[in-house]
Amino acid sequence: MSRRYWLDLFTGKTWDEFLKNGATVSGFRENRKRMAAKIHPGDYLICYLTGISRFIGILEAKSEWYPDTKPIWTSEIFPIRFKVELVLKLEPKTAVPVLTLRDRLSIFTSIKPGRQWSGFFRGSPTEFKPGDAQIIIDAMENASRNPVERDYDQRKYWRHAKVYESREAGTVTVPDYDKEESAIVEPVTEKVTHEEMQWLLSKLGSDLGLDVWIARNDRNREYNGISFQTMPRLRKELPMQFDEATNKTVELIDVLWLDKNAIIAAFEVEHTSAIYSGLLRMSDLIVMQPNIKIRLYIVAPDERREKVVAEVNRPTFARLNPPLPTVCQFIPYSALKKEIEQIGDRVKHMKPQFIEDIAEDCIT
Repeated sequence: MSRRYWLDLFTGKTWDEFLKNGATVSGFRENRKRMAAKIHPGDYLICYLTGISRFIGILEAKSEWYPDTKPIWTSEIFPIRFKVELVLKLEPKTAVPVLTLRDRLSIFTSIKPGRQWSGFFRGSPTEFKPGDAQIIIDAMENASRNPVERDYDQRKYWRHAKVYESREAGTVTVPDYDKEESAIVEPVTEKVTHEEMQWLLSKLGSDLGLDVWIARNDRNREYNGISFQTMPRLRKELPMQFDEATNKTVELIDVLWLDKNAIIAAFEVEHTSAIYSGLLRMSDLIVMQPNIKIRLYIVAPDERREKVVAEVNRPTFARLNPPLPTVCQFIPYSALKKEIEQIGDRVKHMKPQFIEDIAEDCIT
């Protein structure tokens, strides 16, 4: 089996802690378990520092993933772990800035108008195309043989989400974003509508064998001349498992997937409207039903990624129990459309959980 290549994100702090603990274990968040299961011994993890946007190391996976909560990192547990071997290590000053490779990596050269390259570096593990991986590895090996020192901002190297104490809310987190990573934004030219994404999400759920709910106030809309009312497996009423207040909130969520009477996923499409309104519906659901197990997703244009993540991490949402950033993920339009195209007729044999593979974390 040929070697595969994966992105492994670090901050300066988590990289330093990784090295101090022997550089033999790398970890990922619990909700990346499905993607981590695709990593096998012999695969390479390409280490990227988010604060200063540089490639700093290469690890070889020496095991399948295993659960472990032994303290390694102080910021998070990262319980989905791999035994690894350090193949190549650079220093922060000699690490390879990703922007020095922008003319060669498909992350940049194949990007469509309105897309942001930084989305690739939003969560890990994420698989590299073999050609991109080889370009990065070659650049890192050259940097090891012929180091070039480049100054970097120490504050960005050590940066992490800013944590504040609120007398009313307790501990809340406010993200601190790197402007460099959101700088490449082009005008949106692709004609995608809210109705199209709402239709695609509904049809995908229906094709998966699930019942679907479309927001009550959107039932009279149509896409490509086809009325939403004709959607197969469209539910006319929600299951009576909630109180009246909860039902009034739930029935306005753009798309719901239901397995019998259980709602298993909720999607808010935020095309051009204020993201805040959709998040309020999500947060109301959490407040009114704190023990409910529903996967929550914000589906939006790729260029709104930074905005979505920033809004999800507002203190008003981060102080919920559970915090909204831990249960709500972002799905970019491009990833959803690409996945639907690639799956084709196989969708009937897929499990709904596959949607987690294209969703991105909102935790900062």
